[in-house]
Amino acid sequence: MVVLLAVYLVRIFDMQVLDGYIYLNRARQTALRSEPVFAQRGQILDRDLEHVLATNRSSFALTIVPGEVPRGELDATVDRLAALIDRDAAPMHKRLSNRRGGSYQAVEIVAGLSMEQLTLVAERIDSFPGISWYSKPERTYPSRDLMSHVIGYVGEITPEELQVLFNQGYTASSVLGKAGIEQQYDELLRGSDGRRFRTVDARGRRVGEDEELIPPEQGKNLVLTLDYDLQQLAQDALGPRIGSVVVLKPATGEVLAMVSYPRFDPEQFLGPEGQQSFRDLALDERSPFLNRPIQSVAAPASTFKILMTTAVLEEDAFPPDEEIVCTGQFEYGNRVFNDWLEYGHGPVNLSSALAQSCNVYFWTMGANYLSVDQIIDYASRLGFGRPTGIDLPGEVRGLVPSPAWKEHTFNTRWVGGDTVNMSIGQGYLQVTPIQLAEMVATIVNDGRTYRPYVLKEVRDPVTGAVVDRTVPEVVRDADISQDTLRQVRAAMRGVITEGTANVVITTDAVAAAGKTGTGQVGLEESWTSWFVAYAPYGEDVPAEDQIVVSVMVDAANEWEWWAPKAANIILHGYFMDMNFEEAVMDLRRGPRPLWYM
Repeated sequence: MVVLLAVYLVRIFDMQVLDGYIYLNRARQTALRSEPVFAQRGQILDRDLEHVLATNRSSFALTIVPGEVPRGELDATVDRLAALIDRDAAPMHKRLSNRRGGSYQAVEIVAGLSMEQLTLVAERIDSFPGISWYSKPERTYPSRDLMSHVIGYVGEITPEELQVLFNQGYTASSVLGKAGIEQQYDELLRGSDGRRFRTVDARGRRVGEDEELIPPEQGKNLVLTLDYDLQQLAQDALGPRIGSVVVLKPATGEVLAMVSYPRFDPEQFLGPEGQQSFRDLALDERSPFLNRPIQSVAAPASTFKILMTTAVLEEDAFPPDEEIVCTGQFEYGNRVFNDWLEYGHGPVNLSSALAQSCNVYFWTMGANYLSVDQIIDYASRLGFGRPTGIDLPGEVRGLVPSPAWKEHTFNTRWVGGDTVNMSIGQGYLQVTPIQLAEMVATIVNDGRTYRPYVLKEVRDPVTGAVVDRTVPEVVRDADISQDTLRQVRAAMRGVITEGTANVVITTDAVAAAGKTGTGQVGLEESWTSWFVAYAPYGEDVPAEDQIVVSVMVDAANEWEWWAPKAANIILHGYFMDMNFEEAVMDLRRGPRPLWYM
């Protein structure tokens, strides 16, 4: 008995004195409850720092510890809670079923609660064992649908996303960028969440005032290249027409405006009806989530004649001043191709053919004076068939068809008719609106191509200091002579002064140069209206003062031509510093007298 008592005393001494700190720490861990302290997501601002495009507002999230709910009452507790705060219980049950921790691990079951909803729960907390809450900022977009395709939106992380991103610090309660800038720069915007630890008793009630806080780190603020007023002007000019607008600076690659219609309001996704709103938009056959400037492809139609003009001049394929008589028809093999002008354009040289958009002239160039390999080469030099590299997710590459591609895709050989179609931007050729803008920017910028971008600066959220700034990046040199580019620019100016765009581009605020295009889509009577332009035109105009505009519209018929009409309003409003209504009214007054200029 003495020996046994001695052994017990030694063991008690060992547990209470020598190893006492171990059991003390275990007891403290058992009595500790932790909750996340969410970082404020960084703000997104326009280029002039005058408009906040994305920010945060206060909201709350509810959690539940399943092990603290009486056995068999977990589902009923969640149902009563959902009814109290007027939320659907199904997503809350789903979150519980997807939990990764044990029964005593808190699970976030609902977020985005207002103070009024939280008060309802707090007043009845004794009826909801295991329920707790914490502050969780909610994303909000003051600009609503104005820049929704560029800014994007955020959403709760899915189990599939969490499996991929778990090692990067994301948790089951994380918010993740789902599209646009929110997705592209999620790592910069999200910051780093903190943690708060507090001591509780066996019933989960807080004991004492002691708590430990690991503070969160706020996400970085992002300044975009987008011009808020120009974006609004471009959006109003496009109107409720399926299509897109891109405005960029050719000297740097900065995107000043990017519009896509149909568009969406990311504020719709907040609150209890958010998921249903998202599903409705996802099922809309007009594809409102499609960022058309970088994700919609179509045949470039007659805007491709800018490239053909460049190839004819650079390859010295045909004398630019020599005329071809356009009768309205072009015979090739056993086919007859009809020009858009039934009776033809008469004698045309290279410049007048581009100005009048003469199909016969460019069919002749493609069939008899330029090879398909040369056309493909210039398409590659001017950026077609590859992503531009813009810092937005989901960009598509378009398509520059080739004999090898057709053989592989359709198991048929390339024929001369394919080259004839390609010569006027039809056939299998597919481009995006931003690729057309990049083509014009390359021609304006003496053959250099800058990567387009929308992130201008990264700023510290506390001090406002610039942490990082995007440096314009030359991604390609087209290797085209300056004389050729000068002649192409002059020919594009002729499109405005005496060509197809003469009756549409009526602004006298600035001298512009550009090209119209109308392409048929498939075998149905549907059309795509194109217009690409740059301004101011002039060999002595500083490059940093010029902008490129690319407009694409799904047209009701081949004569709708809303693309150049919208571009006319955009150019006039931008260079006259007017909004949409002011620009339209000013254009209606007609040209100004010389004394006014």
